Amino acid sequence: PVPQPFIVIATENPIESEGVYPLPEAQRDRFLLKVDVPYPRGNEEFEILRRMSVRPPTADPVLDPDVVLRLQEQASNIFVHNLVAEYIVRLVLATRTPEEFGMPDLTSVIQVGCSPRATLGLVAASRALALIHGRDYVLPTDVQAVARDVMSHRLVLGFDAVADNITPAQVIERILAMVPPPTPVWNSQQRQTAHTQHSYVPEARP
Repeated sequence: PVPQPFIVIATENPIESEGVYPLPEAQRDRFLLKVDVPYPRGNEEFEILRRMSVRPPTADPVLDPDVVLRLQEQASNIFVHNLVAEYIVRLVLATRTPEEFGMPDLTSVIQVGCSPRATLGLVAASRALALIHGRDYVLPTDVQAVARDVMSHRLVLGFDAVADNITPAQVIERILAMVPPPTPVWNSQQRQTAHTQHSYVPEARP
């Protein structure tokens, strides 16, 4: 068996084309996130220069595997209200049938919408972000914050969209603007009740 935690991180070369080939859609779909890393800003590049000019930096561990496993367990227990879960489902459905969400023009833009892995990924990433922010519940803003990184690499755009320089990120931003988020009231007492009555509980894995 593979030791836990098992985490795969891959890099994608955006420049070279010789000998570099994109991953098939099915393989891309298995990555939880695709995070774009732009050029560093001026102050960031100065910091790179400062660190590299003195001596080669060394990487020191900040977490051990047991801590990572505990954090993953904490994230899996973050509360997701049914309204937020339904919002996540609507965002993903909007990539498959955009005409049903007031975006008929996207039917010719999107060739293949997001798979159910995107739905699961939005829940997992939103829970992790809520944990980072010190909350024990997910807000719609958490979903919106991770939507581009979770969904954009799962979208397959048509040839016309590519020719018109339409990007998956732009499509996701359009969907976020058109699909309204829920507006539940979040306080400790109502969340306690909601946790029992409206909690999204994933099926336990064997």
